[in-house]
Amino acid sequence: MLPFLTADLPGTGGRLRDTPEDFVVEEVPAYAPSGAGEHVYAWIEKRDVATPTAATAMAAALGVRARDVGWAGMKDKRAVTRQWLSFPTPVTPEQVQAVKVDGVTVLDVRRHGNKLKTGHLRGNRFVLRVRGVGEATEAAARASKILRVLAEPPGALNWFGEQRFGRDGDNAARGRALLAQPDQRVGERERRLMISAVQSELFNDWLARRVGDGLFRRVIEGDWLEKRASGGQFSTTDPAADVVRVAAGEIVVTGPMFGWKLRAAAAGTEAGAREAAVLADAGLTLESFRPAGDLAMGTRRPLAIAIADATAQPAGDDVIDVSFSLPSGAYATAVLREIMKTATSDSGEGRNDSGA
Repeated sequence: MLPFLTADLPGTGGRLRDTPEDFVVEEVPAYAPSGAGEHVYAWIEKRDVATPTAATAMAAALGVRARDVGWAGMKDKRAVTRQWLSFPTPVTPEQVQAVKVDGVTVLDVRRHGNKLKTGHLRGNRFVLRVRGVGEATEAAARASKILRVLAEPPGALNWFGEQRFGRDGDNAARGRALLAQPDQRVGERERRLMISAVQSELFNDWLARRVGDGLFRRVIEGDWLEKRASGGQFSTTDPAADVVRVAAGEIVVTGPMFGWKLRAAAAGTEAGAREAAVLADAGLTLESFRPAGDLAMGTRRPLAIAIADATAQPAGDDVIDVSFSLPSGAYATAVLREIMKTATSDSGEGRNDSGA
């Protein structure tokens, strides 16, 4: 069971996603299309359709290969979401504007010089409706109090949501099997998801231990830190000084997304020992990831999410609306589980789903 950062604050309870309109996600792009170039960008709104499904259907309608369609991040199926897709030559803006796909509306079309790639986004803006919360004004006040705590540096816990592990929760087990014995019958997209689930499960374990031991806001010997403004990473040489920078929101501690080329915390340090213990308890080493090649080189992930523009408002009897913005790669359900203190969802949400 993953711990709560706000365990001392009562949650709202309630339900999420009674309808797709209860979960609205809008991508915050890294850049706007320039208006010129050989690629056509489409700003789409989709309802109850997964990103790959929308992209594949639009590609078929336009007569191009699905793999040539670009997107910056996966967006929910059971939701109303808005994001950019890119289409290659010889597709024209007029053709894209005229495409008819169930559950998808083309809102804007512009040209740009390059294909949209995974990760080309700043983050996502969420507007989430929570139903069944009881007296709405009181529930909104509870949610607001929790959001104020989560908005303080370093932020909310950067969990991987349960959706990362598949509907049956077995993605990580399948990923372990692929690491032990690669299976060429498994496609690259599925391999990426399975291997990423292993990395995500181990990261969650590392983070749960860190929180349980009272180290969420601390910097310890050997920690790798990330500059929030630039994304640059460095190993601490002065934990006492760096913890002040963490409290100011300037930097954040990172945890391991294990892989065979991971920039791990140094052996002989407290942080190094903690990372090694997670791997050892899972019966793995960094070399265990080598069979996955480029899919599991390893990287580091911030242990906390910076939340912006967070609000909670009554939205009728027994209903509240919660809105906030998160950086790329973060899970909205990591925030909602703190607010609700109950199960959130078994579906994905606006995020960058690239493997680490």
